[in-house]
Amino acid sequence: MTKDTFRIVTRGTDGKLHVRDYTKQESLLRAHTQIGVDDCSTDLGLRGQPVLRGLIGPMPEGKNVIRYESPEVFETLTKEWSNTKTARRSKTSPSPEMSELSN
Repeated sequence: MTKDTFRIVTRGTDGKLHVRDYTKQESLLRAHTQIGVDDCSTDLGLRGQPVLRGLIGPMPEGKNVIRYESPEVFETLTKEWSNTKTARRSKTSPSPEMSELSN
């Protein structure tokens, strides 16, 4: 499936995220200035996509969305993502299933 939606995510003065979707690259480029082309993404669907002045991206979002974020949104969301705790099991204590088997 080709990536056919361009999503711009910024933060308004009210602090809320603002999301604007473009279904055509031409519409995106009328609203934003292209300063280059992505030529090194590991996601092959992003190669050749525009790099836009003042925005971080392109980056994948789902199967068909190309996402760009303002630097402030990128920094905030990255910090939130990195601070998310994942539940981890200790390697020294047996799993609950193993404890039941040894009893």
